[in-house]
Amino acid sequence: MGILRLGYVHVRAQDLERTRDYYENTLGLSLVRREPGRLFFKGWDEWDHHHLVLEPGGAGIVKFGLKVASPEDLERFEAGLERFGLAPRRMSAGETYAVGEGVRVVLPSGHTMELYHDIEFLGTAVGTLNPPPRPRHWPGVGVSRLDHALLTAEDPALIERLFTEVLGFHVSHRLVTDVGPKGRLVATWLFVTHKSHDLAFIQGQPGKLHHFAYRLLDWDAVRRAGEILSMDDVPVVFGPDVHGLTRGQTIYCLDPAGNRNELFAGDVETAADFPTITWTTDQIRHASYIARFLREHHFSSVT
Repeated sequence: MGILRLGYVHVRAQDLERTRDYYENTLGLSLVRREPGRLFFKGWDEWDHHHLVLEPGGAGIVKFGLKVASPEDLERFEAGLERFGLAPRRMSAGETYAVGEGVRVVLPSGHTMELYHDIEFLGTAVGTLNPPPRPRHWPGVGVSRLDHALLTAEDPALIERLFTEVLGFHVSHRLVTDVGPKGRLVATWLFVTHKSHDLAFIQGQPGKLHHFAYRLLDWDAVRRAGEILSMDDVPVVFGPDVHGLTRGQTIYCLDPAGNRNELFAGDVETAADFPTITWTTDQIRHASYIARFLREHHFSSVT
């Protein structure tokens, strides 16, 4: 019981049609619904209605949703958020298209988060009866599903407390200025599944998006993604490389609005008893393990 996974992200895009082409034809998502001012997408191996909503207006995140296991979880988390000093409110079915009743709250980081249980079921592109390992023909990179998101917060330590004490997340990695008592938390990687992180928060301007990430199969898929990004003249801002932190195999790029995406494979496998791994800021170059170099804008440039 509890939170199952990161369910969706809702972001802005200045040129909706150009951005639609990128997500549909470069990354290979399916456009499942079009309505005035909004587009809804899903990956080929996702069964819920959507994981991505685009709306017009610059760039950056509007909100994100976490899927919970039961309606009772909504009541429990609502009460926990109130005890933490926040002001959650109930959202009715359909306020977010295809999503049932839920709880909406503005986090101390400035982000709007929705907790929900019901969402319309569409099924995967390969089905559930004797399915092939992947669709035979799929455009672009062919990303299978949403993996995680990295957001910015003025006080990552407060956010870490909220997600661990109220929402049942665990901490896989922490980035600190020093391991001593004067050390300050710079970033935290939080998980509820068996991945290194479902959400992460790094110190920065409140309410901003660093990136949201898509799952790929392996290192060869990351390399192939780089080729397709280059063919489509998509700006690649980092990689292909291997993260020391999380051990992920990775490439970062920008959608036409400037929202950063990560295409991600590999990963540390976690569980509830996973011991937190600590990194210090003086060794952050090893977070990019092959190149051992991170451009300054990798952490400072957010939408």
